[in-house]
Amino acid sequence: MTFKRVLASVFFVIFACLALPALTSPAFAQGRGPIAAPTGEPATSQELGAPSAAPTTMVDASGLAQIGGGGSFSIVESFLRADIIVKSVMVLLLLASLWSWAIIINKGIALSGLKRKAAKFEKVFWSGQSLDELYSQFAARNDHPMAAMFVAALREWRRAFEAGSPKESQIAGIKERIEKAMNVTIMRETDGIERQLGFLATVGSVAPFIGLFGTVWGIMNSFTAIAARHDTTLAVVAPGIAEALFATAMGLFAAIPAVIFYNRFINEISRYANRLDAFAEEFSAILSRQLEEKAR
Repeated sequence: MTFKRVLASVFFVIFACLALPALTSPAFAQGRGPIAAPTGEPATSQELGAPSAAPTTMVDASGLAQIGGGGSFSIVESFLRADIIVKSVMVLLLLASLWSWAIIINKGIALSGLKRKAAKFEKVFWSGQSLDELYSQFAARNDHPMAAMFVAALREWRRAFEAGSPKESQIAGIKERIEKAMNVTIMRETDGIERQLGFLATVGSVAPFIGLFGTVWGIMNSFTAIAARHDTTLAVVAPGIAEALFATAMGLFAAIPAVIFYNRFINEISRYANRLDAFAEEFSAILSRQLEEKAR
């Protein structure tokens, strides 16, 4: 599975999760009429009393209808009612979350494949085949770090015998070159494995603050609406507060998985690098012993 396919799959799943609450919301139901008043005997026979006092505060009934029913709220409605700044924050956090999940899935599949290939390579390496047979087998398809390190070390070892058997005075230099070839290969391959993890670290540290910015902006809009209408009812205050809290939730939704999987991948890569170092030490000892045996 390629990285683009992983990204497309993650985008489709998250978009479906966001759209489903809006499509199933009662606000989108058609043909729903008002509930009729009771017409029984108590409703027609009982006398109505005069109101004790006239209401002094005007209430926005439409606003109460939007926030009063628990089933009428949806993520899409909250997004559509938001300010342009809050919308920008939500879109930015959603894109960051999508890209983070694409990296998480792709990196998890890649690390699993590297571990499986390393175990298979070690099994073949310790099966008793000669180094020349292993080199001819893996030189053309060194598609994982352990095979690449083996090929680089053995290529440097072969160069030492191009002009004949090396002298004893040259053994130390040959060993040093072999170790450098393996170390450089390990560093290069490890850097390739860690690629794109920096984005997860950035999202994990920055996304909560971006969500907090959206929260502050939404609360500012709420207080501005209160000052403009001279009204402190729930219908005026609640929409802006809901938008603000939703921006915070989006920031946490993007940051928490990024931090969790970043730490997990860093630990797995560290263990894999230790595995490469251990194999490099063992392989270096094997090559050193053969150099000493063939030195004239």
